[in-house]
Amino acid sequence: MPSPHPRLPLSLLALSIALPASSLAAQEVTLAPVQISDVAGSEGYQVRQAQVTGPYSAPLIDTPASVSVFSQALLQDRQARQLSEVLHSDASVGESYAPIGYYENFNVRGFALNAASSYRLNGQTVAGEQNVALENKQQVELLKGLSGLYSGVSAPGGLINYVSKRPEEVRSVSVASNEQGERYLATDLGGWFGSERQFGLRANLAHEDIRSYVEHADGRRDFASLAFDWQLSPDATLQLDAEYQQRQQRSVPGYQLLGNSALPHHVDPIDRLADQDWAKPVQSDSLNLGGRFEYRFNNAWTGALSASRSQVVIDDYSAFAWGCYGAASCENSAVPNHFGAQGEYDIYDFRSPDDTRRVVETQATLNGRFQALGIEHDLTLGSSAQRRTLDQRPTYNEFVGSGTIGSDAPQWPASVLPLKSSERRLDSRQYGVFFSDTLTFDEHWQSILGARQVRLDERTWGEDGTAGRHTQRYELLPNAALLYKPATDTTVYLSYTKGLSTGGTAPWYASNASEILAPTLSHQIELGAKHDWQGISFTAAVFQLRQANQYTRPNGDGSFTYVQAGQQKNTGLELGASGQATSRLQLHASAAAIRARVSGSDSLDYEGHQALNVPSLRAALQADYSLPVPGLALLGGARYSASKYADRSGDVSVGGYTVFDVGSRYQTRISGYDTVLRLTVDNLFDKRYWRDVGDYLGDNYLFQGAPRTARLSASVSF
Repeated sequence: MPSPHPRLPLSLLALSIALPASSLAAQEVTLAPVQISDVAGSEGYQVRQAQVTGPYSAPLIDTPASVSVFSQALLQDRQARQLSEVLHSDASVGESYAPIGYYENFNVRGFALNAASSYRLNGQTVAGEQNVALENKQQVELLKGLSGLYSGVSAPGGLINYVSKRPEEVRSVSVASNEQGERYLATDLGGWFGSERQFGLRANLAHEDIRSYVEHADGRRDFASLAFDWQLSPDATLQLDAEYQQRQQRSVPGYQLLGNSALPHHVDPIDRLADQDWAKPVQSDSLNLGGRFEYRFNNAWTGALSASRSQVVIDDYSAFAWGCYGAASCENSAVPNHFGAQGEYDIYDFRSPDDTRRVVETQATLNGRFQALGIEHDLTLGSSAQRRTLDQRPTYNEFVGSGTIGSDAPQWPASVLPLKSSERRLDSRQYGVFFSDTLTFDEHWQSILGARQVRLDERTWGEDGTAGRHTQRYELLPNAALLYKPATDTTVYLSYTKGLSTGGTAPWYASNASEILAPTLSHQIELGAKHDWQGISFTAAVFQLRQANQYTRPNGDGSFTYVQAGQQKNTGLELGASGQATSRLQLHASAAAIRARVSGSDSLDYEGHQALNVPSLRAALQADYSLPVPGLALLGGARYSASKYADRSGDVSVGGYTVFDVGSRYQTRISGYDTVLRLTVDNLFDKRYWRDVGDYLGDNYLFQGAPRTARLSASVSF
């Protein structure tokens, strides 16, 4: 079938442009010391510091946790617009219900992240039900594993922190396109001003006409951000950030198993299931605000106050493919939440406008260094408060007709039932006090002791407005680590962490439909090693992570109940390397082997095998090789995944795959202006594979990987 958009030849795409590397020399005098070290810690793909593990930036070599940092250079080489294009470079990460046109989510170390608590911007929690823009991000940080000390209630898999670009002297314009004819324009403007250059501003603007490789799945995106820095005195700094994004794109439904026992076959990744003329693009409006004031009392003590507000409003009017009530082959299924044996599926008119998520958070911290009893202490004390609310309309998901895989869906009339008004579904308040003390005994031994006392007050309401669960819970979340440094560039550590995670939401067909379960505890132990050698950082970690198992349990009479029963235990090995391997080659490489098992679930079919959507082995590589030609570099990458199960009983699995990416970067001067040209071709050999076979609200979905895709960008600095 011909593409709905003209495809540009690669020779024409090579005329596009991307972002250049920025100079920091002009503002090092005026930026706060913490900010200078943050940026200076990044050299190409290697990053030496991150702030994802606490309120202050810390050297990675001394951090007893597995942290991956994706630098601005890597983001630019990937031409990344969405988080999935960044996290492809880490083998511990997989997608977990990430349909095109909707907000993405991921699993890390085999556990799905939670949109309510697993995403941060400059250390402050943001609503994860958004595709956070990358135009104004200096780097993206991933903490793998539990983060209870640093974030309170959060998913066990990990924590993602976006770090905003700070003001600097920069003026650049970028344009880009892809083979579908996408149009992209972005500007990056910044500078310092004032009598003593004490004020800094940086503005990022972007517009994107999204042209998807999937038919009838186009959209648009507009983004604006502003960062403001004020050096009030040599000891006081104020930082303010604001970013707004509106994104509209038709969502692409996932596939489901055929007859609940076989994979869909003869599937073309450009096909869109359940396409209906009355369906509208999913619109998401997000606003993230943040501020931080930092004061240095003396050379030993520093205090900070921060506050943030994040809001996302989603309007969803979609034609959704789900189940097969309308197929004869599904008549004997109590809940046919799968496609028919011949590829038949039902089409639903799904409407969820004004779906509003808000997170407001404040935090105060005090950090100091001192000696006591011959031991050096690096002590952080803090207190935080957070409120998270969810407002939704009651479920509107009306059957309108059927379709079949491989053929265009018939046009069915939309539902005529009225929408009900929006209601408060969740009000969650979290308060915490915490401390972390790094004790240095000598040049070889360190110990980190910390804990967060969490008070959680959470109320839920049913779709009919009736009061649901009211949870009041106090939990102490300890964190302890022992570090041994045989040399300044080498660290071996052993750590233990306890975490508290939000409960899942029951699917509509469960006897406790839409119920949000109570929070659950998680535990992790990790043994790791880190070594910096010349321009490259090596990491290795062995971990065991345990959390309560949440799933939709069959009751034996055709009904289901969403429960917490048993536990999932994931044991794994992670290896990583990032930085300048040779004078011409820099790379970001990782590998992860994970054994994920469920036990004690009261459903023996779900036990004794690898957990859903978790491959036993993944590997990833991103490389940059500078050729002898001045300014010219070759870019390349590879992603490998072993097979993984597509259902909880372990009866159906999708095959493993290897995907190769290639590209190039050329830095030159055109008419006296610094210019960077980039060309990337992802999935060079047009591999067909299932990238995501996770579950969402109790149902299993399968999403195909993108076909071969070429992108070009160009950036000019003035």
